[in-house]
Order: sequence, then C-alpha cells, then structure tokens
Amino acid sequence: MEKAYILIGCELGAENEIVGKILRLDKVKDARVVYGDYDIVVEAETDTESQMDNLITKKIRKIGKVRSTMTLGVVN
Repeated sequence: MEKAYILIGCELGAENEIVGKILRLDKVKDARVVYGDYDIVVEAETDTESQMDNLITKKIRKIGKVRSTMTLGVVN
C-alpha cells in the first residue's frame, strides 16, 4: 500500500473547482484548500507505486489550472 500527501499550487480562485475534481478521482481519500506556499493538500492511497505515479502524473497534473505539485510519500 502506498500513501502520499500531494501539495498543489494552482491559479488564484481555482482552488474549490480543482478540489471538486480531485475528490472524484479513484484512490483520493481527501482534498482540502489550505493556506501557505501551496493551495491544496491531497491525501491519496494506492495499491502500488505505479498506481500512485499514474494518479499524480496522468490525472492530478492534467487538471486545468494546476500549476505545480509536490508529493510527500509516507514512509511505511
């Protein structure tokens, strides 16, 4: 089991729209708008590392108005 927190930077004003889209993705446990250097934090759990890679690179990063991501992988 892979678990990660994904920090997202996005366009100003797009936070709630992006959170709504992310919460519909399979393997996403939670997504919240936050204050600080990043705009959104996502909690995700997948069965494999390749599934996590797919979630981040092919789904989250492809959402319009997402500008950057930083992934914090949880150490088992």
